[in-house]
Amino acid sequence: MDALSDVLRIVQLTGAVYLDAAFSAPWCIVVPADAPLCAAYLPPADRVVSFHLITEGRCWASLPHDPSSAVELEAGEVVVVPMGETHLLGSSAGLSPVFLGPLLAEQVETKPGEVMTIAHGRGGSSTRMICGFLASHDLWRNPLLSGLPRLFKVAMRGSSASWVEESLRFATEEAASAHAGGAAVLAKLAELVFVHAVRRYVDTMPDGCKGWLAGLRDRGVARALALMHAHPAQAWTVEELAGRIGMSRSGLAQRFTDLLGMPPMQYLAQWRLQVAAQKLRLGRPLASVAEEIGYESEAAFNRAFKREFGMPPATWRKKMTRAATPDDGEGRAASRSAVST
Repeated sequence: MDALSDVLRIVQLTGAVYLDAAFSAPWCIVVPADAPLCAAYLPPADRVVSFHLITEGRCWASLPHDPSSAVELEAGEVVVVPMGETHLLGSSAGLSPVFLGPLLAEQVETKPGEVMTIAHGRGGSSTRMICGFLASHDLWRNPLLSGLPRLFKVAMRGSSASWVEESLRFATEEAASAHAGGAAVLAKLAELVFVHAVRRYVDTMPDGCKGWLAGLRDRGVARALALMHAHPAQAWTVEELAGRIGMSRSGLAQRFTDLLGMPPMQYLAQWRLQVAAQKLRLGRPLASVAEEIGYESEAAFNRAFKREFGMPPATWRKKMTRAATPDDGEGRAASRSAVST
């Protein structure tokens, strides 16, 4: 498994909420962080990844109070907000925005789990888009998502991902028509949109960038990452990694540290704990998790996990289990009510 696929697996994207939106200029909306409509119908999660695929017309997207983040979008492009932050969408910059929640309040109550629709604006030029929201866990610890821009756009047409756009449009129409299985298809397509957007972004990154994503584009570092991700429990040394990929020890160590900001063994230690956290979420016994990620003893694993996550693994797992278990429906009912405020 290549490193990018492995990291995307750990992100654990789950579920999807969809909007089929039609706007007419002038218009501007605020999409709040962890939108209440998502909290009402997605599984409990640390963050909600947002994306908006423009299917007709054009618009602007930006982060509040950050003019430098603004990007202009046209049909066939998708904008992604990987950390679930509040963001603006509009026909032009500088317009007074309205909140998304009140525009959807009635549909949140009447169409749980279905494609919801928006028609908003003042009758000018038309923009249509499909908006998706995916639940995820521990994004800030993930090396991929922490390395992505807070908001970015990529083209989906004229690329290997163009079929994703067409499939998404077709599945959205099918789901809106209440055809059986439409919601399940959309959930999988939402993950594909995000994965292809990330891959397109990596492919189009300018030269000279640093970080985990830049490491994927460096032949030697990418091969070292692939080996560590394929066999995280192996007792790797820099010497062994370098020998396997045909580099000198000093060359690999220097190149890896220059691009990722940490030496290979520090990265491996952090990644092992990411893998451990996923296994703990799935209910694996602590002793088995410790062995599977390369720790010689459960005690050593407990110490390392506590340094990274701030609490012992058993305590962390109990906390995550409680957070993922709805009480009696009151929490989600409150989320639905918040949509209309």
